[in-house]
Amino acid sequence: MEYKKYLDESLSFEDRAAALVSEMTLEEKVYQTLHGSAEIKRLGVKAYNYWNEALHGVARAGVATVFPQAIGLAATFDEDFLEKVADCISTEGRAKFNMQQKFGDTDIYKGLTFWSPNVNIFRDPRWGRGHETYGEDPYLTSRLGVRFIEGLQGHDKKYMKAAACAKHFAVHSGPEDLRHSFDAQVSEKDLNETYLPAFKACVQEGQVEAVMGAYNRTNGEPCCGSKTLLKDTLRDKWGFKGHVTSDCWAIKDFHEFHMVTSTPVESVALAMNNGCDLNCGNMFVHLLQAVRDGLVKEETISQAVTRLFTTRMKLGLFDAPEKVPYNTISYDMVDTREHKALNIEAAKKSIVLLKNEKGLLPLDKSKLKTVGVIGPNADNRKALIGNYEGTASEYVTVLEGIREYLGEEVTIRYSEGCHLFKEKVSGLSRANDRLAEVKAIAESSDVIIACMGLDGGLEGEEGDEGNEFASGDKPNLKLPGLQEEILKVLTESGKPVVLVLLSGSALAVTWADEHIPAVLQAWYPGAQGGRGVAQILFGDFSPEGKLPVTFYRTTEELPAFTDYNMAGRTYRYMNQEALYPFGFGLSYTDFTAKAAISKTVISPEESIECQVTIKNTGKKDGAETVQIYVKALDVEEAPKHQLKGIKKVFLKAGEETKVSITLPAKAFALYDEEGKLVLNAGNYEVFAGTSQPDQRSILLTGKTPESFKVTVSETVVLD
Repeated sequence: MEYKKYLDESLSFEDRAAALVSEMTLEEKVYQTLHGSAEIKRLGVKAYNYWNEALHGVARAGVATVFPQAIGLAATFDEDFLEKVADCISTEGRAKFNMQQKFGDTDIYKGLTFWSPNVNIFRDPRWGRGHETYGEDPYLTSRLGVRFIEGLQGHDKKYMKAAACAKHFAVHSGPEDLRHSFDAQVSEKDLNETYLPAFKACVQEGQVEAVMGAYNRTNGEPCCGSKTLLKDTLRDKWGFKGHVTSDCWAIKDFHEFHMVTSTPVESVALAMNNGCDLNCGNMFVHLLQAVRDGLVKEETISQAVTRLFTTRMKLGLFDAPEKVPYNTISYDMVDTREHKALNIEAAKKSIVLLKNEKGLLPLDKSKLKTVGVIGPNADNRKALIGNYEGTASEYVTVLEGIREYLGEEVTIRYSEGCHLFKEKVSGLSRANDRLAEVKAIAESSDVIIACMGLDGGLEGEEGDEGNEFASGDKPNLKLPGLQEEILKVLTESGKPVVLVLLSGSALAVTWADEHIPAVLQAWYPGAQGGRGVAQILFGDFSPEGKLPVTFYRTTEELPAFTDYNMAGRTYRYMNQEALYPFGFGLSYTDFTAKAAISKTVISPEESIECQVTIKNTGKKDGAETVQIYVKALDVEEAPKHQLKGIKKVFLKAGEETKVSITLPAKAFALYDEEGKLVLNAGNYEVFAGTSQPDQRSILLTGKTPESFKVTVSETVVLD
């Protein structure tokens, strides 16, 4: 048998990939740079489609576990749990891939290269794709992104379980309808302080295999062909070794909408020469002409294809099947009983209790005869899943979850209440055509559970099928349609009302906060979400979620949507008081936190240990998140304070434990106007507790985080 260097498993994956590429013709190489890469029979290369999705479960390829949307997973504030979820997703991904390969299915959404996670910063609550992210904070996004990647890619010493992809690089968060032509202008300070940290962590800590460029330009350069982002930052500064993919059909935007090139040939040359290895789309076929015209060297294409095949080699696609441990994952590992249980746990852990006046929640099943379940999201499957979703074998809406939980012992009366966003449910009716039904149910109910909010038809990606607002962005932060009017009618009934919000973003529910005694934020809680909500409502599980985004009071207080300056945005830079702050979330039990720090003066080489003793002083078992924030006291234009440490702890009633969180000197450093990370000599404040140190959080929780003064001894440029 003829020796083939690229099949020699004793060599490195990079050397083997380079050897394989060296045997390809230019045309063969070019067709390997498309997301649907062609078969090369003579070299034993199978067709492979790089485009697959796993944002909150394996997507778009049949049955899989559909977890809560990413923003809900972020609300767990639990990096260990994120890795557990991602490990489950990659197990199902491998199981489905192994089955598909057996039957020769190499179609789109059938590969092991998952274009997840989305680590863009959710800087503006109007952005339709914000629910794909981990929220507004760079530190939280970094921690969750890294652990999600580790869960997807696995911990085998040789092979990857799946290949993760951090997207969309960079400075990308709407508006959706402008993304193909938009130039996100951003300062070096904001770029490095807010928009890049999560990507850097994914590359350097998570060892993410792929990075996807964004549609927009950043400071004039189209992201999928940006020398600054792809060459200078990603590869040269951060040392990224994996492959870069374009967003889908983004490269044709170069000449059609960004107008930075004149022809398709110029566009593909710009992308390839600046380090974009893979084209989601078909523009890279023009690379053949680009080489003929002298715009791209064949060696550059060879390097790109080598990177792509290195990924496929790492996945074990060119090795003896018995050598790759993940090849033994069988199809019966998809949609298992254990995965369903994990999904319900994820739903419960993600739900945030925003208000609970006079301890209305949890509801006591034994004291209820009739429960009214009212609202357009009560029985809305679309409000369970968000976008980039798979197909669940079972969907449990909030209504179904409550009905299952209460059984035959309690009467449930249901009304849609109103349309999600229109003024009537039935086309020929007058406006507010469910009002009488709402009043009747309220009159006969002991308690009312109102299920309001949004769904994936109102917020999502531009071009999503059925997206009511066309671009996918929200026009404002209000509850759409007649929802608030129905809430007012419910409160007028005099019956206790619990508001369950299902949405992927913050809503300005100021009226509800003033008038409704209990409010839950359930996000898009996944296919098993109804069961999770029910178990929270009736006290089988104590809420532990925290907000990964700020809930603002009005749309008007937001800066312009197109303004990428961070001034006035998110908890770190907003001037006004939040309705519900980032990091906030109540519980059915109570916790005390006492803190100490190891030192009060540090040099650039040192770190501080924060010891937090946390005790469950309530009567229920539950979990709480220790949160550490740092504020610079002597630096102008510094953020108010910034999250720099988290740790989720579960405690039984009466139980106490000690948590240690390390703050390296870097946690005190700030980016200057030139984008340099500077540890400034001077005074800082460290806050340790279970929320932000802002006045609104203190008012809502009744607790003030402990604070400590820390002095940095000298000024040093760290990066």
